[in-house]
Amino acid sequence: MSRESYVIKTRDLAETALLVGIGFLLHAFFPAIVLGMKPDFSLAMLFIVLIVKRDFKLGFLAALATGIFTALTTTFPGGQYANLIDKLVTFLLVSLIIKAIGDRLDQRLAVGIITALGTIISGSVFLGSAALISGLPGSFQVLFYTVVLPAAAVNTVTAIIIFLAFSYSRKSIKFTSEEA
Repeated sequence: MSRESYVIKTRDLAETALLVGIGFLLHAFFPAIVLGMKPDFSLAMLFIVLIVKRDFKLGFLAALATGIFTALTTTFPGGQYANLIDKLVTFLLVSLIIKAIGDRLDQRLAVGIITALGTIISGSVFLGSAALISGLPGSFQVLFYTVVLPAAAVNTVTAIIIFLAFSYSRKSIKFTSEEA
């Protein structure tokens, strides 16, 4: 492999950091809804990074950063480890889904589908790992139906809106090959 295959471009890192940072702020300031759980808007940003960049190394870094940030801001009892586990497992599974879907769908539709599926995967992995690590403050089913499914709907709408804004801003800024 050439040295070029190991390099992540500065622009890609900057765009990823911006999206992960927005996700962190949304996650940090959104209040808990049910039994210490809240929608994880950082997932929407992570999925946008995975869909737009399609770079495994960059996606892993974004997932790790997202896991750390959500672990730092969780309101769920014992949710620190569960957040790290869920973001890394979700990253791997969503990466496979993106690979399977490929370029068959319009990116806007892909963002919606992948965000909905990814949030459900993430919520299930979070609840499952939290149940094993520290226990759940309610039943899995109650938390799944009252937090995970509504979060999937909210994240899907959020991701589509932010993806459209992100795409528009990328198109309106002309980058030369020297700047990229």
